[in-house]
Amino acid sequence: MQAPAAHDRCAKTIVSMAVVCARFCIHGRVQGVFFRASTRTQALQLGLTGYAKNLADGSVEVIACGDATAVDALHRWLHDGPPSTRVDRVECAETPPHAAEGFLTF
Repeated sequence: MQAPAAHDRCAKTIVSMAVVCARFCIHGRVQGVFFRASTRTQALQLGLTGYAKNLADGSVEVIACGDATAVDALHRWLHDGPPSTRVDRVECAETPPHAAEGFLTF
C-alpha cells in the first residue's frame, strides 16, 4: 500500500486538531503579484493569526495559527491564490504556535 501524499497527510492532521499552527511554502509566480496582501486579507477573514513573507528563492512562506477548520480553508485557498498569481506547489508542515498577533508581520 502506498503512503498518502504529503498534502493529504498534512490536511488530515490540520482537520483532526482543534487549534493548530501550520507553515506553508508556496511556489510559483507568487512574488510581486500581491500574494502576501491577498493572503493577509483571506487569513483575517478566517480569524487566523500569523504572517506571510517573501523568501529568497522566490517562494512565499505563510505561518497560520487558529481554528483547524480555518487553517484548512486557508490551505485550500493557497493552492489557487489571487487571480494574478500562478501557484505551482504548496508545501505544508505543522509548526509550533507562534506569538504573532494578528496577520500583521510582512
